[in-house]
Amino acid sequence: MILVVEGISASGKTTWCAKHGGQHVIAENGRFENEPDRIKDPVGAATFWAERNVDRWQKALAMEDISSWALCDSDPLKLHYIWSLWQIGEASEHDWRMELDATRETIAQGRIGFADCYIVGRIDAQLARERAKADTTRRRSKFELHVRLQQALLTWYCAMDEVLPGRVQFGFPSKMPTVEKFEGRYLVTAFDQMIASLPRK
Repeated sequence: MILVVEGISASGKTTWCAKHGGQHVIAENGRFENEPDRIKDPVGAATFWAERNVDRWQKALAMEDISSWALCDSDPLKLHYIWSLWQIGEASEHDWRMELDATRETIAQGRIGFADCYIVGRIDAQLARERAKADTTRRRSKFELHVRLQQALLTWYCAMDEVLPGRVQFGFPSKMPTVEKFEGRYLVTAFDQMIASLPRK
């Protein structure tokens, strides 16, 4: 079983993961020294991020094999990020299309897929700012950008909820939810249906 916890910076997702996941948590990717520039090399950047997402999914699968479940601090299938950036004018439609194509290929290859359950946190923007300011243990680069991304992030997972009913839960529960394994992890048809249902900018 693979569970994903999502939400903007300071929404509480990492805290929730630490409390409920322990050693089962698959942490977010850190910074990479060799990130391709989306403007100079859009194809290279799209491929790079699609492969980094695959890396995290493979870590989740390995954890699942060892201990039957894994808890991902943010979605390994992080295509929502470039789509959300496009929605708020911080990335181009071309950037989105490049990463969409690269990601779809990895799903078709069975190298990344849908989790069994998604837990998506929402938070008032001002409360998020107060939490971020009070937390001196973490650097939150691009924090205001993440605040602006929240509505698009929620829209993305609402679209997923329509295509995968019962797999998405909004709000952090008090305990780990009971989840049945999703047999359609690598269904390209479900992925295509979800993408088609997303609003255009």
